[in-house]
Amino acid sequence: MFYKNKVSLSFLLIMFSIGAFSQSGVFKVILDAGHGGHDAGAHYYGHVEKNIALSITLKVGKILEAYPSIKVIYTRKTDVFVTLKDRANIANKEKASLFICFHCNANRSPAASGTETYVMGMSRSNMNFEVSKAENSVIFLEDNYKQTYKGFDPNNLETLLGLKLIQEDNLANSISLASKIQDNFLNEKLESRGVKQEPLWVLDASVMPGVLIETGFVSNVAEANDLDSDEGQNVRARAIADAILSYKKELFGNGNSDNYIEKPSQKIIEKVVKDTSSSVKSKLIVAIPKEKKAVLNANTNEIVFKIQLSASVKKTELISSNFKGLENVEMVSEGKFYKYLYGVTSDYDEAKKLLEQAKSKGYKSAYLIAYKNGDKISVKEALR
Repeated sequence: MFYKNKVSLSFLLIMFSIGAFSQSGVFKVILDAGHGGHDAGAHYYGHVEKNIALSITLKVGKILEAYPSIKVIYTRKTDVFVTLKDRANIANKEKASLFICFHCNANRSPAASGTETYVMGMSRSNMNFEVSKAENSVIFLEDNYKQTYKGFDPNNLETLLGLKLIQEDNLANSISLASKIQDNFLNEKLESRGVKQEPLWVLDASVMPGVLIETGFVSNVAEANDLDSDEGQNVRARAIADAILSYKKELFGNGNSDNYIEKPSQKIIEKVVKDTSSSVKSKLIVAIPKEKKAVLNANTNEIVFKIQLSASVKKTELISSNFKGLENVEMVSEGKFYKYLYGVTSDYDEAKKLLEQAKSKGYKSAYLIAYKNGDKISVKEALR
């Protein structure tokens, strides 16, 4: 389960000065296994969050380490306690490109299940506030927590509401990665609870795009058993690693020595089916559907911006009443998913206004996307 806290604006401005991306051309990914040491996290039925989070983290790292253009840095590789501050400091010192946190969820109801991915944001939900208080209680396990967190009280709602989003580009990229992760979970037949925004301390204190992944509920007996199995962890590791590789390719290209023709993680982790009577092993190979090009409502020779509102396996009729009154919504089919896009403009400032309009209608996880000649490109590339 995750942690939330507040970090001062001055601290963030100092951190921004070190830069979030490697100047060497190496794509650095921080893999942060939640909890550790005397902080066990959630634990039910003999399944312990800190152990599951670490195991999935190491499996994702094994996949990514096979790519020469990627450098993987771990905040912990063993059962040790790492403070929230040190987790963020590791990422900032390395000038990492991505920060990925791994956790397991828990709920009073044993029926709660599914995966979800969080990005830095704000929420006034009473339910989320209760989760926040529980998650941030780990702060009190740290030495000198009053000095480190400058009087932050996880039981004070005003503290959480005082957080602000000051990294617009990082947030958009974080949402993009989070969406890829959740899409991949759905492709792997895992339940998805979607992409959510919350005031997360480690994501706020790190100056690069980042996400926190709740890989499932240890409070759910069936899901806990799956989470604590090699097969269940491999499925999640493949989904997460493939999302990271897709994100890297979309924003920075393949790299000279990286190969994205086959599903990347098939090279490293393969789901093995053992016949107990013959001890014969076979590999399960899953093909990736080719992404369809979006149909643009503007001249394809220019760069255009749109707003992605949502993605779903269900097809929704394109009428304004289905999209909270928003007009000019189109649907793009990508594999098994339908993605719903709002507006179209070649003006970046106008696109930001459209984004704010979408969020004001309740699409809090909406984000900017860009196209050139009918192909999706990164917003960063579009603004060059």
